[in-house]
Amino acid sequence: MSPTTTLADARPETGYSRAKIANLPGGAFIEGQWQTADLTVEVRDPEDGLLLGRVCTSTPQDVRRAIAHIHRHLQIQEWPLRSRREALEKAALLLGEQSARFAGIIAAESSKTITEAEREVRRCIETLRLSAAASNELTGETLGFEDSMAGGNKIGWYSRKPVGIVAAITPFNDPLNLVAHKLGPALIGGNGVVLKPSTRTPLTGLAFVRLLLEAGVPAGRLAAIVTGPGVSTALVTDQQVDLISFTGGPATADRIAAAAGSRKILSELGGNNATIVCADADAQAAAKAIVAGAFGVAGQNCLSVQRVYVHISLFEEILEQVTIGTKSLTTGPKMDRATDVGPLISDDEAKRVEEWVEEAKAAGARIHAGGRRRGTFYEPTVLTDVPSECRVIREEVFGPVVSLIPFIEIADAIHDANNTAYGLQAGVFTQSVDTALNIADRLDVGAVVINETSDVRIDSMPFGGFKKSGVGREGVRYAVHEMTEPKSTIINLAEQPRWQSLGLTEKS
Repeated sequence: MSPTTTLADARPETGYSRAKIANLPGGAFIEGQWQTADLTVEVRDPEDGLLLGRVCTSTPQDVRRAIAHIHRHLQIQEWPLRSRREALEKAALLLGEQSARFAGIIAAESSKTITEAEREVRRCIETLRLSAAASNELTGETLGFEDSMAGGNKIGWYSRKPVGIVAAITPFNDPLNLVAHKLGPALIGGNGVVLKPSTRTPLTGLAFVRLLLEAGVPAGRLAAIVTGPGVSTALVTDQQVDLISFTGGPATADRIAAAAGSRKILSELGGNNATIVCADADAQAAAKAIVAGAFGVAGQNCLSVQRVYVHISLFEEILEQVTIGTKSLTTGPKMDRATDVGPLISDDEAKRVEEWVEEAKAAGARIHAGGRRRGTFYEPTVLTDVPSECRVIREEVFGPVVSLIPFIEIADAIHDANNTAYGLQAGVFTQSVDTALNIADRLDVGAVVINETSDVRIDSMPFGGFKKSGVGREGVRYAVHEMTEPKSTIINLAEQPRWQSLGLTEKS
């Protein structure tokens, strides 16, 4: 096909037509209007380079206008909690009705297979429902003046109020559900939001903004800007932005924090996740879970299994089963339902993964499966004998590579699992409750999954990690708390006898 083929072209063998995928009204959403000028940024399918659409090149002035518009709307236009809840409930229903179209957009512009894209849409529907239900988190409670020496004649309560304007900066690997994890809690909390989706997968985010508007979210509460010189800096430095919610890498997070100054920042920054397989583990179940957890979304998942520490008594068995399972995976076209592993998001990322594996190989690592690149595709790869200083051990690979490492003492496995700058999640396989709880307590991560790998998340859990894995927690109700602040109301009652405060006369 021609590299200029557009969304109007069909792939009839998949059941998803390009005409169904986009048809967006514009390439940015600013001041309540879709922008149709300056559609100069091309969005292409990473698998074959097909042109999917174009989005706007915006300017810092566009960012300032978008933020100012939302700020004015927050000051003059009420949006009651009931209406916010109803809009998000309707958005969940609309997304269910449009699920095939959204899955097609995700699969077209990202690395996800169509099966993975459909799964993401289902999760996003749940995220929207949880966001609507989180209206219950905004009720607050009474203050305990009666139980305080300083209470006097005071009574009071607190309720949760919006922080104001949220800047939501999202990555390419979950272009719908990670957007919903920022916009849903922000909107139910009563905030306005400026969305900056990844330049690699902006069509999904723009389609989601359109769906939210259709569901009843006021146009004055939303803006979406994709890219342009100085746009990111303008967004994070604008003094009318009250909170920045960012998902991406630590280096970018450091730059955001330095530019943003003293304001609230939530960040989810990835992981270098370990799984520990103890001597008493179910080897077959562990191997199956390792393969599934290492290679989903071509390893471009912050929860992906990267390092596996296996007791020496099970090492050869686990290695054999993981290798067999990995070689059985089909790497191929995203829209083919027989495909297990699709492409990486770009040639550069595929080349980077190739470089890291070659570095490990040169240092003495053995390749048991994969280890080959074909354009943006990198075959699922299993490594052993990798020196600890290699990047596939030390850094977040964010690609389809897993390293297996034998251990003798559990204490050594725990030490090595913790020996990373990240601390997102980890997995432990064992039949012993005591062993599981002991290891879980000693791992420096945000979540430990017993008899599963790190690759487990439900959208209602507090999600985040220690160390460089981020600041704060996502997960809908926890994000709602992060994106709102408690505001106390205190009443100083006049001093009067108890019988007068009850409206009684002295005689009665």
